[in-house]
Amino acid sequence: MQRSTGEYKIKPIKKKVRDLLGYPYPTRIPKDVFVEQWVGISTDEFHRAKDADVRYMRNRHPLIDLNWSRDNCIRYLTSLGLADTPKSSCLGCPFHGNAQWRHIRDTSPDEWQDVMEFDAAIRKGNARANASGNRLLGQAFLHRSRVPLSEAPIDHVTAAEWAARQQQLGGHAPVVEELENGVVDGCSPWACRGAEPVQDDFGLAS
Repeated sequence: MQRSTGEYKIKPIKKKVRDLLGYPYPTRIPKDVFVEQWVGISTDEFHRAKDADVRYMRNRHPLIDLNWSRDNCIRYLTSLGLADTPKSSCLGCPFHGNAQWRHIRDTSPDEWQDVMEFDAAIRKGNARANASGNRLLGQAFLHRSRVPLSEAPIDHVTAAEWAARQQQLGGHAPVVEELENGVVDGCSPWACRGAEPVQDDFGLAS
């Protein structure tokens, strides 16, 4: 996950910010030129609020400034008729639960096709990492069942699978909830559940 966060989130955002500022890499950005990026982390996850790792980006956390929890956000969205707004996450996040996978499949065929193709493409790891000798040990899958997403049991998970998964992770009850609904936390480039801040390969963090 550390690699995917840097490759698919942080690097593209930095590149776009540089383009918007008019200083594409490797042009040096003046110290007084920056963008302010608002990150939607609530008070429930204040420990995930992080500063950007470059001078030309400054992170703000407006929900924390407002002292808003997840419940505050849900109540506000409900008052606007937006009660069904989903939590943020990457389309192909391996922390999705079955309900999230079903939602993508049933409501957005194009996105479902995209994630199935992405799932197949990552099976043997990152091509550049493989070429540099850092080959993936085993195979990579998006679904927790470790089968291709097109074959994953997203409509029905057997009691045996629940039990096996719980045993694997120490018998914790929340595992059942996570398998269906995904992890509790949301997501943002500097607060991905599966990664620490990443120094990208293009030098954009310098």
